[in-house]
Amino acid sequence: MVDKSITAFALTENTDFAQKNIEQLNDYNVVRDSYLVISESNSSSSPNYKIIQTKSTGSSKLFNEIYEKCKSKYILLLSGNTRIDVSEKSLIKFLNTAEEQNAGIVYSDFYENFESKIIPHPLIDYQYGSIRDDFEFGSLMLIRKESFDNFYRQDDDYWFAGLYSLRLAVSRNYALIRIPEPLCTTNKPDNRMTGERQFDYVDPQNRDVQIEMENAATLHLKNVGAYILPVTKKVDFNSDGFEYEASIIIPVKNRVKTIGDALHSALKQKTVFQFNVIVIDNHSTDGTTETLQTFAEKDKRIIHIVPERKDLGIGGCWNAGIAHPLCGKFAVQLDSDDLYLNDDTLNKIINKFYEEKCVMVIGSYKLIDFNMNEISPEIINHKEWTNDNGHNNALRINGLGAPRAFYVPIIRKIKFPNVSYGEDYAVVLAISREYKIGRIYEPLYLCRRWEGNTDADLSIEKQNEHNYYKDSIRTNEIFARQKINRQIIRTEKN
Repeated sequence: MVDKSITAFALTENTDFAQKNIEQLNDYNVVRDSYLVISESNSSSSPNYKIIQTKSTGSSKLFNEIYEKCKSKYILLLSGNTRIDVSEKSLIKFLNTAEEQNAGIVYSDFYENFESKIIPHPLIDYQYGSIRDDFEFGSLMLIRKESFDNFYRQDDDYWFAGLYSLRLAVSRNYALIRIPEPLCTTNKPDNRMTGERQFDYVDPQNRDVQIEMENAATLHLKNVGAYILPVTKKVDFNSDGFEYEASIIIPVKNRVKTIGDALHSALKQKTVFQFNVIVIDNHSTDGTTETLQTFAEKDKRIIHIVPERKDLGIGGCWNAGIAHPLCGKFAVQLDSDDLYLNDDTLNKIINKFYEEKCVMVIGSYKLIDFNMNEISPEIINHKEWTNDNGHNNALRINGLGAPRAFYVPIIRKIKFPNVSYGEDYAVVLAISREYKIGRIYEPLYLCRRWEGNTDADLSIEKQNEHNYYKDSIRTNEIFARQKINRQIIRTEKN
């Protein structure tokens, strides 16, 4: 029996949309009650609606109040400043799925109304490692009220991370289930390209939000046994057999417009040690190969590799580069459309290895357009990384910075996955569970954003593919860290 099983809460800043959403739901037999959740600064009031006023729609206090107000088995959250069209039949499907699979949260694919066109918006399944705070659930989430219990007993007083913390708490005891069919229609809320949205979380204006999100993620990792203490393992760099101290690694395919700038940037580095530039040319067809040949003829520091295999992603190209017999002791990233900021970048990176005895160094960068003009948010320094907790917080976020550099004997053992997205993220997580990662927060690198970027404007299907893969990396990494902690506990007992 599904009658009166739902209490609905519309979280919004746009009361016009929210009222229409609530009016629709109030006509359905499955809905017991409904509330508008609005800001305390919003003066809207109506005798036709039950209203919850809150200082923040992301606060723990709000979700505790929702728990108290709900007198039904399920809570339906409607989020976002958008009109949501959902039928009672769709809500019944949500309820049946929750009942049949004992789900803590149910969400579904949906349609978007964009410029008078109805466009499917598929989502992805929730994995054990889907702990990033930007996981997309759409505008409708059905939550089993009893799954709130652990969250409700927590002492956290989040201002922004209330829903995120709640979702993580639910996932520790219940499944989060996606229904792979569109069950509602919304208006498209953000029309920016993916390349413009991906840096939102490092905007300094969002720093307070990120601190709370990190605290919630850290608590979750502790609860599931995947939190690890700051690593102290250091390395001895007295490795034999390296003719070069460093190699600049450039994987490239069809970047004839930018590869020359990248090479000039690499070759002008002023160092007190020997370095070379290893370019892995992944079977370019646009003139890149010929450009590389011309450069290599003029400067013997350039090693131009064309792999025999034609199935290599960026990660596979990196493996080819670090496996080369002339690869230096340290391998330093330079993407084929980017540049080093100045001629002492390589020196600063190598010095950081020796200063901190770390096996990886990550720098900071500025965003520029194709014509070298700085663009917002300009400097990306990932200061959310801390020595105490960066290795745990890395499981929550999607990026960690650039340029990245590696101590070659270690990265040769770990190796990159043969993919063209997330290959760097996978090795950073693997390294950070055992070794210290050095950070340089001053800009060292110019990251060029232009229409040729592989992530400039991804389809929703490609975004989903990337996000699903990174979530799988997180899942594997959490399992690996749980295993380490179990081994530590067994050792301590013995």
